[in-house]
Amino acid sequence: MAFGTQDDTDEVMNEINVTPMVDVMLVLLIIFIITVPVLKNSVNIDLPRASSQPLEAKPETIELSVDAQGNYFWNATRTGDKELAALLKTAALRNPQPELHILGDKAVRYERVAQALAAAQQAGIKKIGFVTEPASKP
Repeated sequence: MAFGTQDDTDEVMNEINVTPMVDVMLVLLIIFIITVPVLKNSVNIDLPRASSQPLEAKPETIELSVDAQGNYFWNATRTGDKELAALLKTAALRNPQPELHILGDKAVRYERVAQALAAAQQAGIKKIGFVTEPASKP
């Protein structure tokens, strides 16, 4: 007994199977039916027009240097401890508040840098940064 005869199935199929293509087209049709109403149903708002440009106010930077002997320099001008506190208080009241960059000599005692940092915090300076030089490559 033969499982299948070759007599009837030797013919070549001349038709293209379009079922997978129809399935893909139906899926695309459903996607477009769902997304098109979402894109077209937007709220029309007539926004007012303004002819102003954004204001980019960059805060001023203040350099507070501490040399090897422990002397303070406010933007390259030597100042004493009492004058430093007054300068920091006036800087803290400015709007926008300036950034304070502390440059400490590597030979200075850390105590002097810490005193300057404490005075800046007591005065109300919000942005304080330490400036260093990049390490040289060996």
